[in-house]
Amino acid sequence: MEITPIARIETDFKEKFGIPRQSGRVPALRGRIVFEPAFRDPQALRGLADYSHIWLLFDFSAAHREHWSPTVRPPRLGGNRRMGVFATRSPFRPNPIGLSCVRLEGLEHTASEGTVLHVSGVDLLDGTPIFDIKPYLPYADSYPEAHGGFGEAQRLHRLEVIFPEALLSRLSPDKREAVCACLADDPRPSYHDDPERVYSMRFAQYDVHFTVQDSRLTVIGVDTDA
Repeated sequence: MEITPIARIETDFKEKFGIPRQSGRVPALRGRIVFEPAFRDPQALRGLADYSHIWLLFDFSAAHREHWSPTVRPPRLGGNRRMGVFATRSPFRPNPIGLSCVRLEGLEHTASEGTVLHVSGVDLLDGTPIFDIKPYLPYADSYPEAHGGFGEAQRLHRLEVIFPEALLSRLSPDKREAVCACLADDPRPSYHDDPERVYSMRFAQYDVHFTVQDSRLTVIGVDTDA
């Protein structure tokens, strides 16, 4: 079976480090879904604007491997405990297909790219191929009583972010909320616990440098592309 990408998403993440591990964790993260020329028929989107959220089926394009493993090491479990691949949302799967639910912010009709979808709460790398788009149906897709397995313990994990005003002002105002929220979500692998280590998160045209001690993240530098 051959699967052809119907679109690609544009986001502020040029690298994997820092991307939220689940969609919706950072509502301020925005993206643009641009359809491939062969799929720019506006009739295919008739009725989509009536929905508040959509499902994206996509290619874990940065995680392709020649062989697959039946077990993986989830970062949120410290990276040293193995779980079955089908009990995780790891990108390293027999078929590297991802599933994300994002908010549909609106449709924009353009002359050069056809109809573009604006979405928020994204967790995808810039340029990720999209295989399919489906509407989110609350009556069928929401199960409030469902059990979250071993991943539930990490649901409320957040860091306190110390972002000095002099450094925060280097970010454009429309990026500040998203950057702070991504940092609070703790982009580090869980097995990292070195307060002297300096991390760097690439976001849009910025490199944000920070350290973490206990549950406090401190931004120590912001570099901007010239």
